[in-house]
Amino acid sequence: MAGIVEAVHRSAEYTFSKAKTDSIRLIEGLGVEGDVHSGTTVRHRSRVAIDPTQPNLRQVHLIHSELHEQLGEQGFAVGPGQMGENITTRGIDILGLPTGAVLHLGATAAIRVTGLRNPCGQLNGLQAGLMKACITQDGAGNVTERRAGVMAVVVSGGEVRPGDAIVVELPDGSAEPLRPV
Repeated sequence: MAGIVEAVHRSAEYTFSKAKTDSIRLIEGLGVEGDVHSGTTVRHRSRVAIDPTQPNLRQVHLIHSELHEQLGEQGFAVGPGQMGENITTRGIDILGLPTGAVLHLGATAAIRVTGLRNPCGQLNGLQAGLMKACITQDGAGNVTERRAGVMAVVVSGGEVRPGDAIVVELPDGSAEPLRPV
C-alpha cells in the first residue's frame, strides 16, 4: 500500500485549523517541530485536563484528502489543514489501517498509527453540521464510524513535504482495529 503526502501543516498555538507550510520536521518521540501538540505527554487540552501525565499518542494528526472530497459532495467546503491535521494524505485508506501500522514518509521519517481521532464539537465551529458529517451512527445513536482522521507517534524523524511518498508497513500478527485515542 502506498500513497503521497498532499499537504503539511502546523500551528505553534492552540488553533483548530493549522497553517499550510512547505515542509514539517518530525522529531522522534515528540511530534511535529513547532506544533503546539508536540511532546512526550498529552498536549490536547481535553486530555491534559483529565491527566497531564498520559503519554502523547496524538503527536501527529493525519486526514485523507478523499475525506475533504466526500465532505464537498455533502456541501461542506473543507480543505487541507482546516480540520487540524498535520499531514493530508492521498491514496491510502488511513481509516482502514490497523493499530501499529507504520507509515514511512519521504526519505527518513516514520510514524506509528495509534488510533482514530474522535470528531469533536470544534468541527461545528468550522462549519455547522461538520461533526455529524464526520461520524456514522446506528439506529440507537451509537457511533459506528469516525472519519476525522488518525493519530500517530513519531518513530523516526525527518523532513516531510508535499509530494513525498508514503509507504505503509503493516504490523506482524493479527490486526488490531483502530480505536479513538
